[in-house]
Amino acid sequence: MPGQGLAGLRAAITAFFALDGFIFAGWVVRIPDIKHQTHASAGALGLALLGVSAGAVVTMTLIGRLCRRYGSHPVTVVCMVVLAFSVALPPLTHSATALGAVLLLFGAAYGGVNVAFNSAAVDLVAALRRPVMPSFHAAFSLGGMIGAGLGGLVAGALSPARHLLGLTLIGLLVTAVAGRVLLRHEPPAPADSTPSAQAGTGGGARRTGGRGLVVVFGLVALCTAYGEGAMADWGALHLQQDLAASSGTAAAGYASFALAMTIGRLTGAALLARLGRARTVIAGGAVAAAGMLLGSLAPSAWAALIGFAVTGLGLANLFPVAVERAGALAGPSGVAVASTLGYGGMLLGPPAIGFMADWFSLPTALTSVAALAAVAAAIGVSTRRAMGG
Repeated sequence: MPGQGLAGLRAAITAFFALDGFIFAGWVVRIPDIKHQTHASAGALGLALLGVSAGAVVTMTLIGRLCRRYGSHPVTVVCMVVLAFSVALPPLTHSATALGAVLLLFGAAYGGVNVAFNSAAVDLVAALRRPVMPSFHAAFSLGGMIGAGLGGLVAGALSPARHLLGLTLIGLLVTAVAGRVLLRHEPPAPADSTPSAQAGTGGGARRTGGRGLVVVFGLVALCTAYGEGAMADWGALHLQQDLAASSGTAAAGYASFALAMTIGRLTGAALLARLGRARTVIAGGAVAAAGMLLGSLAPSAWAALIGFAVTGLGLANLFPVAVERAGALAGPSGVAVASTLGYGGMLLGPPAIGFMADWFSLPTALTSVAALAAVAAAIGVSTRRAMGG
């Protein structure tokens, strides 16, 4: 494919990553309003949010097969259309049961589009032979920041129904534009020659039991994505419920987290060049753990916002490093394992926090994010040699 075609394809895939973050953030900042509308307890809300997890997990087990049969590009477009329509459904519900049902569809679309456009990105990275994967995840974070910021601005002026319907219209418009580029091109073939070091690493890993390391790196992705999911689904509610923040300030919680994560990922290449992968994971996990302890236990909303931002900086590059290492060890199948574990953490973590909030309190439940960030740092210490420079 000509270089210009690859550039256009990269822009289109980047747009889908950003749109995914934008729609997801727009939904999560309205969770407190939806909770009030459905009169759900923290535990009931956690069960309803499990619908997102269940839908995503079922989709993730099937989407690879669909991508192989129909191609990752059309699957990305179809899943994004479903996601755009389904985000408008939660405000139409008036019980936790009904909310869980519509979130099942939302989760199926969300899980499907994430696997599909990650597969498209992996194909493009192989063709470009440049480590541009962090830029796609930065686009997701940037979209989340914009979606959360916009949600905070309109929270007092628009009802959840009008706000989320607006997300549907924006999602369909962006999909119509970027989807045309995806559908015009087949996934690019890998470059003819592959660096011998990478080939040797992947082959050696397959011969020497590197599959276990792939799962370990997937656990790093899980620990990271658990924090992202917790911040998305429970950060705004913590600020509003426990620290008496306004709707706009509560929405700023996820925005500050997403902004910090975006900055961290945009500067991730320079950080990796300076510290190496292992030190980046160790330092990132430690910083995130400290930030989340502040964010969950701080007595004021502004201190919590600072903690959320520090958490975003710490977690920013853990997921891309984990996926890249898994891919180097086992190729595309390694990327699939790490990504599935990672997104599983993002989607299964928030319901777990809901149960812990009922048993203890929401601030106490959120400290589990700090605990898992510390686990990621510990994995970085124990896998220094395999993690590489």
